Amino acid sequence: MIEQPTAAAASAPAISDTPATIKVIISGGFAAVYREVLPEFERSTGIRVETGSGASEGIGPKTIRHQLANGIKADVVILSREGLRKLNEDGRIRARSEAGLATAPLAAAVRAGSPKPDIGNAIALRKALIDAGQIVAPSSTSGQYFRDKVFPKLNMPDSVRLTLEARGTEAAEALRAGKANLSIGPTSELVQEHGIELVGLLPPDLQLVQTFTAAVVSDSKAPEAARRLIDFLSSDTEILLAAIKRAGMERP
Repeated sequence: MIEQPTAAAASAPAISDTPATIKVIISGGFAAVYREVLPEFERSTGIRVETGSGASEGIGPKTIRHQLANGIKADVVILSREGLRKLNEDGRIRARSEAGLATAPLAAAVRAGSPKPDIGNAIALRKALIDAGQIVAPSSTSGQYFRDKVFPKLNMPDSVRLTLEARGTEAAEALRAGKANLSIGPTSELVQEHGIELVGLLPPDLQLVQTFTAAVVSDSKAPEAARRLIDFLSSDTEILLAAIKRAGMERP
């Protein structure tokens, strides 16, 4: 039996000098989709992909920006558009290589089995935060927005504590461990975590819809293969569209 290539792979030009392996550094927002579809890319192209992880924004060694600035090599980065903007400012991104992959709104989650509060409007969300007392979020784009925009707008009392963890996975772990009673983050990060349950989306007037993007790193030694991966991830193949929907995301 002869397997037919996927539409994305069939449309890609042949690359005689494609290396065996490329390196990707990805944040949490698009990670669930990426993990689901990557085997198809590798199978259909013969290109192997090594994957590292990092936060879109923030400070410290777990951010993608810090890793690139300190000698970690990569061919492709996948992160929030806000984080990519800073990498562009640093000169880390190849010109005209950016592609929007999917968008994700902010949502709240509780430990599995816990009551789900009403967060349908600003007044209800404020009450839910006060009742929860301990809130956790990633220290990247979503957590910074929640701290700098939502908390002041809701005039939160000092009794409500917001803790920003380095990564979304660490925020979910804090929620599971009982160190927080409510977690805030992109839907695509919350739905992939076990032991927690989605409450719902933040109200429209407090919402941040993030666009997760991919781009070729400026000093990539394999820009054509990197571009081929980005083209695959931004294609409208059935496998990609289904994975995006399962992650609670939409195409930009």
